[in-house]
Amino acid sequence: MNSNMKNALKKITACTLGALMLTGCSDFLDRTPMDEIVDETYWKTQQQLEMAATAIYSRVKAKNFVDMENLGENTMWPTTNQYKDIGSGVFPVTQPTVDNEWRNMYRDIRECNAFLENYQTASETEPGAKERLAAEVRVIRALAYSFLVSFYGDVPLIIKTLNPGDPELMDPRTPREEVIDFLLADLDAAAAVLPAEIPSGENLGRVSKGAALALKARIALTEQRYDVAEEAAKAVMDLGVYELYSNGDPATSYWELFTDAGKLANGNNKETIFARLHKLDVIMHNLSREIQVPDQFARFVPTRSVVESYLCSDGLPIEKSPLYNDDTYESVFENRDPRMRQTILAPGDTWGGRYDGRPVAENPDPTVFMVPKFSQDGQGSVTTTGYYYKKYVDPGAVPTYNRDDNDIHHIRYAEVLLTYAEAKLEQGTLTQADLDISINLLRDRVRMKRMDLAFLAQHQMDVREEIRRERRVELMLEGHRYFDVRRWREGERLGRDIEGVKAEWFPQLTAPGSSFRISEDGHLVAQWNRRFEDPKNYLWPVPQPQLDRNPNLGQNPGW
Repeated sequence: MNSNMKNALKKITACTLGALMLTGCSDFLDRTPMDEIVDETYWKTQQQLEMAATAIYSRVKAKNFVDMENLGENTMWPTTNQYKDIGSGVFPVTQPTVDNEWRNMYRDIRECNAFLENYQTASETEPGAKERLAAEVRVIRALAYSFLVSFYGDVPLIIKTLNPGDPELMDPRTPREEVIDFLLADLDAAAAVLPAEIPSGENLGRVSKGAALALKARIALTEQRYDVAEEAAKAVMDLGVYELYSNGDPATSYWELFTDAGKLANGNNKETIFARLHKLDVIMHNLSREIQVPDQFARFVPTRSVVESYLCSDGLPIEKSPLYNDDTYESVFENRDPRMRQTILAPGDTWGGRYDGRPVAENPDPTVFMVPKFSQDGQGSVTTTGYYYKKYVDPGAVPTYNRDDNDIHHIRYAEVLLTYAEAKLEQGTLTQADLDISINLLRDRVRMKRMDLAFLAQHQMDVREEIRRERRVELMLEGHRYFDVRRWREGERLGRDIEGVKAEWFPQLTAPGSSFRISEDGHLVAQWNRRFEDPKNYLWPVPQPQLDRNPNLGQNPGW
């Protein structure tokens, strides 16, 4: 075991509190670890295994997963976020995030490997606990590897702890297909051990059988192993323990899932399969403030591409529907898929961004949004596109710093349903019955017109395009978009300018002396000089520091 792992275990209390994957387990969080932990005295009891597993849970991405939305074209960070730079195709092999992701994922994998090498020596007070905990760790290791493979393609497959001087440190990368074969088999092994029921009580937030199978479905879909993805997704569906979250109101159910009301700890959410849990005054995040920061530029802003991706309420895209009207800013939000207004802030909505684009004297209630703010004066949230998100936002948390305690969702049942439909489509076996047990459940939740194959054919709508649209809309601002665009080989989307509102809606955008950039068809341009090189940008480069240490890793095409 290396010094990093030993230090992590020495500080297990902090790691346990940091994990909060077990938020509902007060006795688990209150356990006091030993002051000094070494291999010779550790790995002896079930309690020690639980503490070590909790430290590993604490490594799972939290808000950082949502930050990855900036890699795609759904949103953009207006200043120096490195994900934005990577997504725009303008970054070198020395870019820090490229190396950080490599180092962090292999740090996590090493800690998982250390657990799996040592867990069998422990005693257990609960029959089967050791193997269950090991299965949880296997799933977390597979999650880390799924990011590595998506970013870099071929990567070293390391399933034991390595130390300085070990010859394996100089091995070349393992072919991607071999890594995927290992991950799918490992997830099968984990699923065979893990409980099917949704973890609750002292096990709240732990990995379950559904999480193992859902991650298997995700990885298989990414790798175009559609038969495997279909089978794994259907296995999750057939468990019979998951259902879409609803409060009974189609106008708010989708939005509410991403608020405190949708927390797993409340016991009402049977949709979220795996999440990073948070707890007020223990471990929190800053997403609400970053989305509607009340005195600076909003960190996440919807793009024109996002706004135009939502269907109209008649099931037709905006270019086909007679219901679509973009004469005004307000009219764009009318007659659209209800998820649009549950994701993107619309005039009249409650918000935490304080003063909007109206003069302060004309803004009697700063808790109600009406007009976007384009110029910074320290008195309200500024948008670079003219739009704001409301998904994941608690307006009451916006004025504070790092005071969000809502869950960050990694895997939802909604994703499983989308995976099932897409896998069926790509195998040429999709039927209306398949849509009715998958995508149409998502639409029913918000009372959106159901997807109907005959309707799509009647209106010359491509089924593949509509299933991909559905995935974009449902999983908006959850970190998936960049990964989807690349696996669909639609990288050219990432090379386009990021645009926003129609300039004619807001005279200040085109006033004499204005510094705003306007596109040829009259839209605000928020980011330009983007590019996407094929095949280069379908993979990240192997980080230069890693190549310096091991030249045998080789480099990806174009880098």
